[in-house]
Amino acid sequence: MVTGFRRQAVAALLATVSVVAAAQASPPPLPNTMSPEATRFLEALIAADLKSTKAPDPTDLAAWRRLQDHLAANNPRAEAAQAVLPKLGVSMIDAKLGGVPVIDVRPRGWDKADRRLIIYVHGGAFTINSARSTVANAGRLAAKSGIRVISVDYTLAPGANWKIIQDEVLSVFKDLLKQGYRMPEMAIIGDSAGGNLATRTVLTLRDNGLGMPAAVVLWAPWSDLTDEGDTAITLKDAEPILSYDNILKPSARAYADGLDLKDPRVSPLYADFTKGFPPTLIQDSTRTTFLSTSVRLYRKLDAAGAHPVLDLYEGMWHVFQADLVPEAETAVEKSAAFITSRVFAAKR
Repeated sequence: MVTGFRRQAVAALLATVSVVAAAQASPPPLPNTMSPEATRFLEALIAADLKSTKAPDPTDLAAWRRLQDHLAANNPRAEAAQAVLPKLGVSMIDAKLGGVPVIDVRPRGWDKADRRLIIYVHGGAFTINSARSTVANAGRLAAKSGIRVISVDYTLAPGANWKIIQDEVLSVFKDLLKQGYRMPEMAIIGDSAGGNLATRTVLTLRDNGLGMPAAVVLWAPWSDLTDEGDTAITLKDAEPILSYDNILKPSARAYADGLDLKDPRVSPLYADFTKGFPPTLIQDSTRTTFLSTSVRLYRKLDAAGAHPVLDLYEGMWHVFQADLVPEAETAVEKSAAFITSRVFAAKR
């Protein structure tokens, strides 16, 4: 009789779970705890239905090129952010470091005797965006920190795989070191896939005996290319931008080029941080499936004695720092302050 009761209870529970799951198929209501500007922006993101975009098969290079070209020409989110650039007073110079294209962003009043540098690595699932489309992020960081920013325009997957892309970011650092810049004068920041690349670059610099930057800032780092983690499940419907099956998984496969997605060479969450890692600020938000990944990276760095800081934002979406809402201004200001308090400020 007890067994029968348990079966009935389990059946009732499963039926309840099915009803709840069906009810959660659409995005949950928006909270009233965000700024009005953020609420309006999030409503627009949800209406845009970005999650329904389907990335091509990793082997279809022509289809990827068409998608990349289309997004480069049609990116209203980036265009809105770039509208503020004239007000920031920054200058931008196209250049190359280590043979890699970069945008050199200099704040108003920059003095060439100031040797401090921020290396910015853009996101976009390794497959979309560019230093140009994300230049507003670099511009705001330069304006807020007063530090010159080098934005790396690495080759996108699947036109390049993980090894080529990582080597390009590493080449920028090697060129700067050859020019006489020093690690205590430098910081690195990356968002999403760029956060992955920033983390991986620091680990490679460390392991090659080249030293490490004075500070690391990671905005919603995609440090685990699998879809593991609590919020990958619990926030799947609330997430307004990212779909693992439609966007992230094909992009991860294009970047990893046959490696297991848990290989620490492509998913630095699984790397060894016990040999040292710089002070790190991780920023993320409560309405994105990446939240658990950020928490897990924070826990891993903390366990390794790296003293990371986890800075979370209510109701925000993936890499909200790139958008023109008050919460983003706060986050960028905190990122800049974290860097300026740690990079070596002496002039030569």
